[in-house]
Amino acid sequence: MSWDPNLPLIVQSDLSILLETHHADFEAVRGELSRFADLIKSPEHLHTYRITPLSLWNAAAAGMPVDQISACLQKYAKFGVPTSVLSSIRKYAQRYGLLRMEDVGNELYLVSDDTVVLKEICAYDSLKKYVEDTRGERAIAISPVSRGILKQELTRLGYPVEDLAAYRQGEFLPIALRDDDEAETPFQLRDYQKQAVDAFHRIDVEGSGVLVLPCGAGKTVVGIAAMARCKCATLILTSNVTSVKQWKREILSKTGLDQDQVGEYSGSSKEVKPITIATYQILTHRGKKEDEFSHMGLFSQREWGLIIYDEVHLLPAPVFRATAEIQATRRLGLTATLIREDGREEDVFSLVGPKKYDMAWKELESMGWIAKVTCQEVRVPLSGMDRDHYGASGARQQFRIAGENTAKLDVISHLLVRHANEPTLIIGQYLDQLAHIAAHTGAPMISGSMPYDSREELYEQFKKGQLPLLIVSKVANFAVDLPDAAVAIQVSGSYGSRQEEAQRLGRILRPKKEGAANTAVFYSLISEDTKEQDFALKRQLFLVEQGYEYAITYWGQGTKGQEGIHTYHEV
Repeated sequence: MSWDPNLPLIVQSDLSILLETHHADFEAVRGELSRFADLIKSPEHLHTYRITPLSLWNAAAAGMPVDQISACLQKYAKFGVPTSVLSSIRKYAQRYGLLRMEDVGNELYLVSDDTVVLKEICAYDSLKKYVEDTRGERAIAISPVSRGILKQELTRLGYPVEDLAAYRQGEFLPIALRDDDEAETPFQLRDYQKQAVDAFHRIDVEGSGVLVLPCGAGKTVVGIAAMARCKCATLILTSNVTSVKQWKREILSKTGLDQDQVGEYSGSSKEVKPITIATYQILTHRGKKEDEFSHMGLFSQREWGLIIYDEVHLLPAPVFRATAEIQATRRLGLTATLIREDGREEDVFSLVGPKKYDMAWKELESMGWIAKVTCQEVRVPLSGMDRDHYGASGARQQFRIAGENTAKLDVISHLLVRHANEPTLIIGQYLDQLAHIAAHTGAPMISGSMPYDSREELYEQFKKGQLPLLIVSKVANFAVDLPDAAVAIQVSGSYGSRQEEAQRLGRILRPKKEGAANTAVFYSLISEDTKEQDFALKRQLFLVEQGYEYAITYWGQGTKGQEGIHTYHEV
């Protein structure tokens, strides 16, 4: 095994990888690693990645050969790659496709060329009721209704299934994308959007999977293009009513479909049409905890040929259960990040589908399709009153006190002067804090309790430049199209949520209008030496994963006694 101390990687026998951030090949190596390993830690000098069975299965499903993974590690590892690591990579990566679901005549089979594996599976107590009907040594006939739950269980046991069984066509619906000169908003699929649709829709081969695209990259357009490929009745599930309206607008402007063919299914409207757009909230609504879910029957109200899960990382547990029952329907997941705060990434893999396409945020930025963003963390000392309260409180209350630190108001005022006349969003977790900021700045505040029409009116004023500043709660984390926003000031957030960091950054990533600088700034105000700072390290992982450098700065008195933001280092 040859050693070269000038190379950037240290590969360890526990499948963890250390990457030197100051190495000349850092960017290239990070891009390769992200395809088959997960970022775990991101201190200044060394980033830690971990290879997991799921990261390898997603890489295999996306078409990355195991030899390419091994070659990458061997090329850049300064002390070589332990033989045990290469063996583990091959063992786990090759498990994807070892088991397949296929149609044989009128039956659904679980098949494998490895007879030993099939015997092992038949021995698991948790699987026996699904795998009793053997067909020789290489196949087991299974019930179509068990298709989802069996894939889910096998994935948990370390045997991911490649699902090659047929999908129902569903109700035929001719969907054509408008020509550029016909569209209300002229558009043409970008190259990466075409690649994403191609990765999802391979005729007669595969029909389900997840596409990972940055906020602002046009996930809605990709979904519409997939609908046009499949030409069938489609159920679209998304995060909130604002997103429902946005999907409807985009569908009507970019296809030949008319109002009578596109329905909204939410709290205020229950239309079931050939294209139906519903919220996750309405599907999981029930009067009492012990009641059945009132609207889960939507999955069977039409012969859907495609189900689109927008923001698939938010998929609620009851929708997972319903998804397990409809595996014969094509499924498309759209997301900016596969990270789930509940750790159910394996269920997305088995029930919605594996990752089929992943576009790097920085790559889109280099092509000008999303804004170039500068990220800065501003560490703010607790105010005197908050410090006393913080010291006398429990851990959960400490996090909130740090988030609502009243000293952040001075930083906000400073930043608003620095970015005067730039479209700015102030985003936070706590409504009392946001109301206080709104009173302090004189800007309107948007929260979940505000009527939809009032929210839309404020968003529209912001888009037109009539409002330079908006205060928004977490209701604006998802699917709010504010392309001109150039500055985001995050004043408080959820406990270390990388998922939320992705969505909030996404509010300012959309490319700016022609003539405007295609740049943006993302500030996070963090109370220094508190629980909030500890959780901020986890949130920063997302920024580092996507290739962003961020500056850590400090609020306080400078050398000349002037209050402001001082001293920083890059991460």
